[in-house]
Amino acid sequence: MVIAIDGKWIWDSWYAKDGDTYHGFFLQADTSLRDPDLRHFNVTQGHAMSKDLVNWTHLGTTFTPQRGGAAWDDGTTWTGSVVQDDAGLWHLFYTGTTKAEKMMRQRVGHATSTDLHNWVRGGDGQCLDLTGPNAECYEADHTGRWHDRAMRDPWVMKDPYGKGWLMYFTARVPDSSEPNSGGAIGFATSDDLNTWVLQPPVFQGGFGQLEVPQVFDVAGKWYCLFCTSSIHWSAQYRKTNPEKPVTGNHYLIADHPRGPWRIAPGPFLDGAEPCTRYAARIVDGPDGLVILGFADGGKDKFGGYVMNPERILVGPDGLLSVAPMARAAE
Repeated sequence: MVIAIDGKWIWDSWYAKDGDTYHGFFLQADTSLRDPDLRHFNVTQGHAMSKDLVNWTHLGTTFTPQRGGAAWDDGTTWTGSVVQDDAGLWHLFYTGTTKAEKMMRQRVGHATSTDLHNWVRGGDGQCLDLTGPNAECYEADHTGRWHDRAMRDPWVMKDPYGKGWLMYFTARVPDSSEPNSGGAIGFATSDDLNTWVLQPPVFQGGFGQLEVPQVFDVAGKWYCLFCTSSIHWSAQYRKTNPEKPVTGNHYLIADHPRGPWRIAPGPFLDGAEPCTRYAARIVDGPDGLVILGFADGGKDKFGGYVMNPERILVGPDGLLSVAPMARAAE
């Protein structure tokens, strides 16, 4: 195993590179909870660093829900991403929920750091909600079709074709033909990383949830990695993909980061039933692209650590595949 801590479950992770050092950020909770499902509501963020994505030095807890009074993120601080601005300041974007709403409505928060470990929220921290002129493009209210109001897992990157910044996030659209066709990749834009404007989703359909999006390019083709469950495959996707539904990681493809995006054809990229690896990221490592995600295994055999990296291959058709590496036992 790569990122593991005795006495803690680790799950979703995201990465930033500073010089020749990789910084890994991840969700963590104490195994004393006994039930791994409880980890989601007893979460903090951990931090580790590495030169090779295999050997990690743990630096402890780096970010927590707000304490000492009601706040929009006093319940949880879930998955996000880290970017550096042109002046060298680091920015963390994360998912927040509040106890007052039983942690069922998600919003996006923002904090900054000069050292990648000590983070300071701007104001109360909240930077984006499903409000404003484009809110009608989303399932902006807690309608009861799902257990939550989805707006989570923000992935932020510099706009490669213009000024400013782009944000992608897990969301849902209203009035889909079935709950499992309502999953969406939400979208927002910013000139300065502080003020964000909600835009219509860049993709919708195929699955009930497209979790933990990550957008990146390889040789001019754009990819949006996401994870989803076998029970969230839509009827339409099951028609176009004859394999038995699996849980894990797949991706969208496009010629431009704003789309149009489409589900990658062919086999599901990285899935199994029960799930082996979930909430994966593709990272440009010292020897090329690798995939990193946490060991799942289902509730009864939950792993709770980030697995060893495996190589990602890009075929001549631009499609991705996983090439397992020779590795020590997880």
